[in-house]
Formats: sequence, C-alpha cells, structure tokens
Amino acid sequence: MLQEDAVLMFKLTSSQISLRCLQLKKKMFLLYDKTSRRTSLRTSACLIIVIKVLCCQTLTCRPEEYQIDNKCCPMCPPGKRVKTDCAEFRYTSCRPCTSGTYMDKATARTECFPCTNCDAGSGLKVKRSCTTISDTVCEPLEGFFCINIIKDQCVAAQKHKDCDPGQYIKEKGTSSSDTVCSDCSDGTFSNGTSTSCHQHTQCESMNLQLITAGTKSTDAVCGEKNLNVGVIISIISLVVLITVIVVVLYCIKRNFFPGAARITWSFY
Repeated sequence: MLQEDAVLMFKLTSSQISLRCLQLKKKMFLLYDKTSRRTSLRTSACLIIVIKVLCCQTLTCRPEEYQIDNKCCPMCPPGKRVKTDCAEFRYTSCRPCTSGTYMDKATARTECFPCTNCDAGSGLKVKRSCTTISDTVCEPLEGFFCINIIKDQCVAAQKHKDCDPGQYIKEKGTSSSDTVCSDCSDGTFSNGTSTSCHQHTQCESMNLQLITAGTKSTDAVCGEKNLNVGVIISIISLVVLITVIVVVLYCIKRNFFPGAARITWSFY
C-alpha cells in the first residue's frame, strides 16, 4: 500500500506532494506498529529514501507556485493578492485588488501594486485607465513628446520646442520626438510657425516701390511709386515764385505800393 502511494506521488503537484509526504509518514509509523520489527525496518528504510527524494522536490516550486517554509503554495491569479498562505489541508486564500490598485500576473504578494498617476505637470495624460489586472497607460499631452520611458511606460514628457523667426518647421514633433527646425535661405522668410519659408515679395514685378527690404523673418514692404523728390521740389518752388510775382504785380497795379509804381513805370 505504501509503495503504491509513493508511485502516485510522482503524478501529484508540488503542493499535493507535501500533503502526501505527511500522510506517508503517518502510514509508515502505523505500519511499523502492525508488522514485525525486521520487516518494518526494511520497509521503513526504503520508504524513508523514497519520501526524502520525493519530498525534497517541494523545495523547487513550479512557476505557478511559491514556497512557504517547506511547502509550495499556489499563487493568486492576476487581479488578486494573497490573503492567507496555504496549509496542510487548505489552498491559498486570495482577495481581489481594491480600487486604485492592480496585479497583472500570478503572485505571492500580499498587496497589489498602486496604479500609476498620469501627471499633467509631467506632460502626461491617460491613454488607458487602470484595471485590477493592468496598470494605467500614460501618453504625452498634445504638443508634448516622451523623454523618459520605464518598462514601456512613458513617465515624463516635454513640450515641443518652437522654431525661431527666420526658421521653418522641417519636421513636426510627435509623441516620441521633438520638433526639428531649419534656417531660411536668402531671399525667403518665415515667422517660425510655417513648414516652409516664403519668397520675399518682388515689388518691381508688381510695379510698386520697395519701402522696406525683406529679412529672414519678415516680408518686403511695397508702396505706390512716387515722383522724384527733386522734381517735386522744383515744381513747388516754381509755383511759389510765379504766385509771388503775380501777387506783387497785382498789388502794384492797384497802387498798394505807390513808390514802387513810379519806379516800375519809369522803366517803360
């Protein structure tokens, strides 16, 4: 009977082997009392060897088990934690994770992990909410990119940089990379928000006059064409002179300046 129990132990799990070892030891002592001393000693010696070999296997627990003292206990499934370890005639007692905690794998832990907080101050937002079997998944806020990844989880993000005036956006920023800026070439301009630089306005081609030359950050300023300043001054001076002469002659004719009239008429 004991031999059959020993063979059966090869087919049991590690936690069940622990129980069977204890049962075999009890049977061995009972057998010792019921049989002759010589037979008992031979049987006991063989069984002790078998029990030691088999029972030692419990020191190496299966992946789904954990070791407590000299026994292997079944782990709690994802979403739960250990409440009470297994005993001789009792399996592991588990309890579900509470709100705000999770356990994403079979465990021997007595406490679940706290859910990750996606902090807006760190440039993060929630991509997928925490459940009892999975942690929160965070992602960068709009206009931010991840700068620190731990175990495939983004834990910190940074705002995309702004291109300076005179530069254009060569590559737009993504959730994993920053914006790439490049300088405008001669004859073009950008205020830093465009994805390309623009050509300066050609005032001459529009029959306009260049007022302010363009720069790498601003366009050229054009205006209506004006007459030559020198010509304008000459015309104005001539008009003023003619006006003065006309006025003087008119005054003389009306005798506003009698002395001047005598002088004037003496020339005739």
